[in-house]
Amino acid sequence: MRHRLILLVFIASIFSPFHLFTFSQELDARVTINHAQIENTRTEVFDALQTKLTDFLNNHKWTEIPFRENEKIQCNFNITVNTYKQEENSFECSLLMSSSRPVYGSTYNTVTYSVNDGDFTFVFGEFDQLEYQENQIDNNLVALLAYYAYMIIGMDLDTMAPMGGTDCFHIAEDIATAGDNLGFPGWKPFGDSGNRFGLLNDYMDGAMEGMREFNYIYHRKGLDRMVEAPDSARAAIADALDLLREANRAKSMTRVAQLFTEYKRDELVSIFAKKGTKEEKEKAYETFFAIDASQNNTWEKIKK
Repeated sequence: MRHRLILLVFIASIFSPFHLFTFSQELDARVTINHAQIENTRTEVFDALQTKLTDFLNNHKWTEIPFRENEKIQCNFNITVNTYKQEENSFECSLLMSSSRPVYGSTYNTVTYSVNDGDFTFVFGEFDQLEYQENQIDNNLVALLAYYAYMIIGMDLDTMAPMGGTDCFHIAEDIATAGDNLGFPGWKPFGDSGNRFGLLNDYMDGAMEGMREFNYIYHRKGLDRMVEAPDSARAAIADALDLLREANRAKSMTRVAQLFTEYKRDELVSIFAKKGTKEEKEKAYETFFAIDASQNNTWEKIKK
């Protein structure tokens, strides 16, 4: 990994007493397999899938960054099996995935990344072993899991340091390129701006740097200070809304900013509704309305 990871290792060290340093893997993933739609099939394969996916995500060390046990990133993989062909070991699924991190000084966890992937398609046999080798990806299920692992970690790091997740996103880009060669949906470069490649490509676009800077300010200078200094924390978020709005305007066809407001919707309202100045409320409302006018009934609550 490159120099940004060295910086992040240093940042982690200054916030942790040295005697507490017991490093572990990055993810604390919970995997749920919903196969209620599949009838007349032995359930052992679904049980095996859930166990193998959980072990794969949690037991692999994805980066060189030291994570303590209590710093693992909480994430949920809710997989719904839509079609299963036993003779081919093929699965057509949809994935609802979300990850979160704690807010400093509170018991509240904030969502840092969430996606709904309708093309979670792969081949898996009950006794298959899942192995990730960065330079040799020939299994679509492995590619899917590794891609999301790096996206989860990258998005988490972006909330902790400016552009902190860049190295992880570059690895996710390489996985997406390799995935496109496997012949499964969801990887096609430039084919669909809402697929795995398209969303990552847009997020990494130079025009979206303001969005990534906002992501950092929102979490570190906003949420993480909300308990000790709520007014100045709210003001920091309000000031940074210009970055979010400008990034959305610069790439108006991307869904990146809209996805952020979708999984942060209730949280965004709670920050400004019945709190803050009139100017902060108006700025927040106008920004979120510009990004996703379809949620106007929700954004109207900010004005109260």
